[in-house]
Amino acid sequence: MIEFFFDCSSPWTYLAFHNIEPLAAELNEVVVWRPILVGGIFNSINPSVYASRDHPVPAKQNYLVKDIQDWARIANLKILMPPRIFPVNSVKAMRGCIWLASPPEMQRFAGAVFEAYWAREEDIADDAVLAQICRYCGLDADAFLSGIRQPAIKDQLKANTDELIRRGGFGSPTMFVGDDMYFGNDRLSLVRHALLSDR
Repeated sequence: MIEFFFDCSSPWTYLAFHNIEPLAAELNEVVVWRPILVGGIFNSINPSVYASRDHPVPAKQNYLVKDIQDWARIANLKILMPPRIFPVNSVKAMRGCIWLASPPEMQRFAGAVFEAYWAREEDIADDAVLAQICRYCGLDADAFLSGIRQPAIKDQLKANTDELIRRGGFGSPTMFVGDDMYFGNDRLSLVRHALLSDR
């Protein structure tokens, strides 16, 4: 089993979200999707992210853009970096992932959210954008927008986020194989090794 803690506001998470399912299918493993709010993690334990955004190192920033595009080409994804709207408030989208309890529906919705934001620069904080994504995924947009306002949905997103912090996580994507934690799209080879080592 692979636990996959994620927030749609990260390009690295978009890559890992795209890449993890083929890996799991190849190894006949289950992915347990765990939506979080990465901004809550940054506010609580990882404020260095904000400091690096306020005072970027130009050479490092230039390489970051190149690095993402290199990974995007391998994954055959379009990632606009940096997008026009950055950072984005992803809380409604992530609550939506909680509300969609069915993994296939949640995966389809989350994939559409990633694409809307990272490939088309749409504001996934906007109700109209989320409603359009719902219709694309065959979901009832009104029920969705009502559902994500439920206290239980809000509480579950916070609980997932707090759990990741308790387990040592500090960003998105974070994956667990048992108690072993792996952070980032570029750690998927280590996830593979951990899964194979457990057999």
